[in-house]
Amino acid sequence: MKRAVIFNLGCKVNQYECDVLAQELAARGYGVSEELGYADLYIVNTCAVTAEAERKSRQVIARCRKHNPSARIMITGCASEKNKDFYIKSGVQYVSGVADKKAILTHLDGELAVNDARPAAFEEPDCVPAVSRTRAYVKIQDGCNNFCSYCIIPYLRGRSRSRDLSACVREIGALAGKTGEIVLTGINLSKFGQDTGTSLAELIEKIADVPVRIRLGSFYVEGVDERLLNALKGLKEFCPHFHLSLQNGDDGVLKDMGRKYTSREYLDKVALIRRYFPSAAITTDVIVGYPTETEEAFRNTLSFVREAAFADLHIFPFSAREGTRAALLAPLDPSVVARRKNELAKARDVLRTAYIDSMTGIPQKALFEEVRDGYAVGYSEYYLRIYTPCDVHVVGKCAIIIPTEKFHDGLKGEIYGK
Repeated sequence: MKRAVIFNLGCKVNQYECDVLAQELAARGYGVSEELGYADLYIVNTCAVTAEAERKSRQVIARCRKHNPSARIMITGCASEKNKDFYIKSGVQYVSGVADKKAILTHLDGELAVNDARPAAFEEPDCVPAVSRTRAYVKIQDGCNNFCSYCIIPYLRGRSRSRDLSACVREIGALAGKTGEIVLTGINLSKFGQDTGTSLAELIEKIADVPVRIRLGSFYVEGVDERLLNALKGLKEFCPHFHLSLQNGDDGVLKDMGRKYTSREYLDKVALIRRYFPSAAITTDVIVGYPTETEEAFRNTLSFVREAAFADLHIFPFSAREGTRAALLAPLDPSVVARRKNELAKARDVLRTAYIDSMTGIPQKALFEEVRDGYAVGYSEYYLRIYTPCDVHVVGKCAIIIPTEKFHDGLKGEIYGK
């Protein structure tokens, strides 16, 4: 049996695309893995959201060759969309960008092939993706129309385009019996349906009775409204975790970034979510060190994240992306950026601890993924890591846990009624 590694360096949208390719390769008789090791074929789905992600995308070719110098290496994704020439010159056998990724399957043999297709419409997969017992991703949207000043992704992924509503419903239904959780994902999930005359709320209403828990991927705050929250409330099993993109808590910097909301509008949406889901885990991304971020603006961001009481923050130092408006601005002193990142990280740790403490004693439904150091480990509907004394029989299953104490990076408790 030929062995294939499909390696993802990007977002959950990339992961979905990898899952589809994995299913297609398995149907062709390949043994497929996500871990870099010896293989006859490597498919790398690259990322360019930051300079670091792009650097890792370039370096992975050498890592593949270290495992098998004679293997076939095929490159796709945002980093190769941005710089196809680098990958062509690196001696791989196939290079494409973000469009027509399934065309890889027609080039599993032969000489170097380069796919210059550009994304136009949503590309419907030919199969239901491979999934684990615990979690599956369903891509319902691609592309972005926002063109924020710092972001290269709209230039690579193209304009926002939505998947057909009925196709989404069919795939979610097909996956419901195969996995414990489905994550709806897209580059700008809140824009789903705006180009096809529907909405995310309508999709949620259509899958209200699907017998699997549903989680939303990264979301833009402007997509939060009462119809959507009512629809989510009506799901058979919804995970009340909202990852709402923020990027900065200062109105001046938000305007410079090209974001379409103010800090007050964002906080109003956070309050609206908590009216419907009082214990919701609300998490976000923050960029520190944007070129126009003054010390006062940074202090405003610190105050903002505390007022919003986020459950967690993902913190990124500003990364200039060639071709964006922000790349033309003079960067801040790296030592200033590093200090701000560390200061924000301390605030994040306090907020995360406070949220974990607030969830102690609250029954949660954990979906267990593995056994580690004597504990079954998984995630609750609030995306909190849950530990319970080892029981291999719960892996891949859900169980109600009543957490009794903070433990490692999450909560520990016994299975209710055990």
